Amino acid sequence: MVTPPEFDGRFRERLEDLFRWRRDVRHFRMDPVPADLVARLLRTACLAPSVGLSEPWRFVLVEDEARRAALRAEFLRCNAEALASREGEDAARYARLKLAGLDRAPCHLAVFADPDPAQGRGLGRRTMPETAAYSAVMALHTLWLAARAEGLGLGWVSILDPARVSAALALDEPWRFIGYCCIGWPEHEDAVPELQRAGWERRRAEPVVLRR
Repeated sequence: MVTPPEFDGRFRERLEDLFRWRRDVRHFRMDPVPADLVARLLRTACLAPSVGLSEPWRFVLVEDEARRAALRAEFLRCNAEALASREGEDAARYARLKLAGLDRAPCHLAVFADPDPAQGRGLGRRTMPETAAYSAVMALHTLWLAARAEGLGLGWVSILDPARVSAALALDEPWRFIGYCCIGWPEHEDAVPELQRAGWERRRAEPVVLRR
């Protein structure tokens, strides 16, 4: 029988610190992230839970500068559309937000989900096929926490058109786009979310819980 590790009070405190200091980072230093560290983070991401042990997450490291430029242009296009849909002070507040770190992050990673992986033999997906995408999100969050533990920051860019992302990356697979990640060393640290510091929104003081 395998003896599990003991997670004592000190570990739990440090784990909460990790959750609290995990930030959606938009401001990066341009120092490179070592390739072996990126590889280790991706292996850690694969420890995430997945429906039916299907491991449907798919990662694309975007290293080609032309592809990066195309994705930056796509973000600018989508962001301009989002800004145009707002009015008055809401538009002004939106315009002040920095919503991507695409210009400075040294590592770019696109995360996808295989919607119908052969692995797992369909277990758990007959009534809820979207659990394949949920599993990929779990892998992304696991990667996020692992990156934070290494001192790295991660920014999740979602203001992108999924079909255009797949086209820019020349992907023929029927994968579902989950998000585009900017990874690098943060310019500064803060335990408060940037959107809260900017006055866009605030965290809830308590979770929303219903009892039935």
